[in-house]
Amino acid sequence: MRHIWVDADACPKVIKDLLYRAADRWGIALTLVANQPLRIPPSPHIQVLQVPAGFDIADHTIAQHVQAGDLVVTADIPLAAQVIARGGQALNPRGTWDTRENIHEYLTMRHVMDERRQSGVHTGGPAPLSPRDRHACANHVHQVLTHEGKPGSGPTGEARDPRRP
Repeated sequence: MRHIWVDADACPKVIKDLLYRAADRWGIALTLVANQPLRIPPSPHIQVLQVPAGFDIADHTIAQHVQAGDLVVTADIPLAAQVIARGGQALNPRGTWDTRENIHEYLTMRHVMDERRQSGVHTGGPAPLSPRDRHACANHVHQVLTHEGKPGSGPTGEARDPRRP
């Protein structure tokens, strides 16, 4: 892996903190893409790429820059699909992998939930990030950085909140 990209506007602070430590420990480039200013620790490995405010501009920026083997941390399903198509690895901040095997199911569920919301149905939102989610994300980042796991495949059979937009 050569780079970690973060869809930073919606990424929980606790996950960003975990990624800061990982980037410094392993000497890997970490770029947080956001449409607002971010405070980051001083490090030669960590940078912020601030993009203009606007619909999916941060997502499009990440999708344009990601290369095969890069890790992208995002809760955005369409962005994860683009990352996978470009040969990158997509990890949800909740610690679940988006893969070629499951991304179409997630895109379909997202579409169904969007239609329900547009018709006036209150669908709720994702549950708050739990300690278990944080731990799973940390473990997967560690596995990728140490090459313990098969990069890009991630674990199988993990549940994901189907209400995630």
